[in-house]
Amino acid sequence: MSDIIHLLPDSIANQIAAGEVIQRPASVVKELVENAIDAGATQIQILIKDAGKTLVQVIDNGKGMSETDARMAFERHATSKISKADDLFSLHTMGFRGEALASIAAVAQVELRTRQKGTDLGTRLEIFGSQLQHIEEDACPEVESQEAVSCPKGSNFSVKNLFYNVPARRKFLKTNDTEFRNIITEFERIALVNPSVSMSLYHNDTEILNLPESGLRQRIVNVYGKNLNQKLLSVEAESSL
Repeated sequence: MSDIIHLLPDSIANQIAAGEVIQRPASVVKELVENAIDAGATQIQILIKDAGKTLVQVIDNGKGMSETDARMAFERHATSKISKADDLFSLHTMGFRGEALASIAAVAQVELRTRQKGTDLGTRLEIFGSQLQHIEEDACPEVESQEAVSCPKGSNFSVKNLFYNVPARRKFLKTNDTEFRNIITEFERIALVNPSVSMSLYHNDTEILNLPESGLRQRIVNVYGKNLNQKLLSVEAESSL
């Protein structure tokens, strides 16, 4: 009998692994917004279309990336947050594994525009299903390419057609109402613990939440409404951690 066990091609393995990190549009929002906060952003704008199935766009004014870092960021286990095993015991970031962008790129059509402070031009690149695309319309997709562009400081991620190349995963997404509620839950979770970051959320060109920079109490009120203000109690605690 012939051997039947074989290694999966990287493209298939990446799509399978991506499903463990990116389970729904809300996962994309979570990963991109947490990356923006780790990049020092003070303003984050999230644009959603069709509950994230058509578009999840996250725009921040963080420190941005160099041309090399922009390309490297989409490699699996590529990260700026740890460099040795001991770093795992002193984490100060919301993520560190270097899997999020690689996973998103494996199951969506991604465009990134990013520029660092002090540079005249930024970088634009496109990745479709982990394949870095030529910018020119008639370019051969096997040829890797990226281009210099004029753009604001920070990063602008556009994630389109989530799971377009994994129809089994896309089929199991819930209704738009359910998926968008999951997005709002993730947005509120991150917004509540980062009151110093201005955050806004739009769905199908309609503003859903606009949270200016504030203190923690005001951020809670801005998220849940003024009626909650009288029920809030301040608590002080000390920890050895």
